[in-house]
Order: sequence, then C-alpha cells, then structure tokens
Amino acid sequence: MFDLVSELSQKSQALRPAQRAYLAELLLDSIHISADQTIEDAWAEELKRRVDKVDRGVAKLVSAEDAFAEVRRAIL
Repeated sequence: MFDLVSELSQKSQALRPAQRAYLAELLLDSIHISADQTIEDAWAEELKRRVDKVDRGVAKLVSAEDAFAEVRRAIL
C-alpha cells in the first residue's frame, strides 16, 4: 500500500500545479463523501428512533414557542 502511495505521490509531481490542486480536491472530496454518508446514516437512524417514540406516544412534545422561550432563558 505504501508503495502505491509513494508511486502516486511521485507521479503527481509531474502534474501542473492546477492539476495537482484538482487531484487533491478529488481526493479530499472522496474522504468527505464517506464521512458525510456516515453522518447522514446516523441522523436517519436518530430520526427513525424519534418518530417511533412519537408514534408510540412516549415522546415528550414541546411547542416551538415553549422551546424558543427555554432557549432564550438559557442564553440570557
């Protein structure tokens, strides 16, 4: 694996700066996509859990007005 990374690094040095920047952007985007998907999956599971609690009638529901009032009290 290290050999491949080393080879790619050496070959990338032959690219023009704009091409290297574009390659770097593509590589970074590929990392963010995986992380973003993990986050999206976690939020989807959380949403399912919360909807299930509402459907079963065990969630404590608060009006938006009360929620905003509580936030205002907390920050003042």
